[in-house]
Amino acid sequence: MRLTVIDCGVNNLTSVCNAVRQAGHEVEVATTPEQVASAERLILPGVGAAFEALSRLRERSLDQALEESVRRKGRPLLGVCLGMHMLAERLFEFGEHRGLGWIEGDVVSLSSLDGFDRRCPHMGWNPVEVVPDSETLFGKPRGERSFYFCHSYTLRTPQADRVAATASHGLDIVAAIRFDTVFATQFHPERSHANGSRLIEAFSAWAP
Repeated sequence: MRLTVIDCGVNNLTSVCNAVRQAGHEVEVATTPEQVASAERLILPGVGAAFEALSRLRERSLDQALEESVRRKGRPLLGVCLGMHMLAERLFEFGEHRGLGWIEGDVVSLSSLDGFDRRCPHMGWNPVEVVPDSETLFGKPRGERSFYFCHSYTLRTPQADRVAATASHGLDIVAAIRFDTVFATQFHPERSHANGSRLIEAFSAWAP
């Protein structure tokens, strides 16, 4: 199967593309709306500032292509780190910015959360607790699953039914979300070795 990785200008494309290949799949990098429209399955990664990634998506009309391909045509999408943040309504990084609005909630600084007393950014390996109905998206074996995190901002959403996994870093944080044909992670599967490879493989076989 071919997985299409969207280039919004602030991606860790090499790592993501290598991880897709290691999971046994072909990879295409999409820079145009036409490439997004023709994709079977999409990956939206990103590092850095989400508002910059969103600006570049919108400049290239890739946001509209994503809306058409994923929300209207039902193509599966895997969002990674900023790729998850961009789905929210509002992002509070370097000001307030409008997200894609696919999920209710805000992306806020970890250090702004009441009771947060851990290192920020949250960086390194962390086990995640998977919601039972999302188990198949994380691959086998079940049991403890650890993934690599690197972030200073986190999604806070009232839509608890869309949370696929959580992690603990002083407070419980959203580690993954799932709804319709969208699956997105706060952690980096492409840096999570065997667990990340299993997740990519599970996403490639997902039939939402």
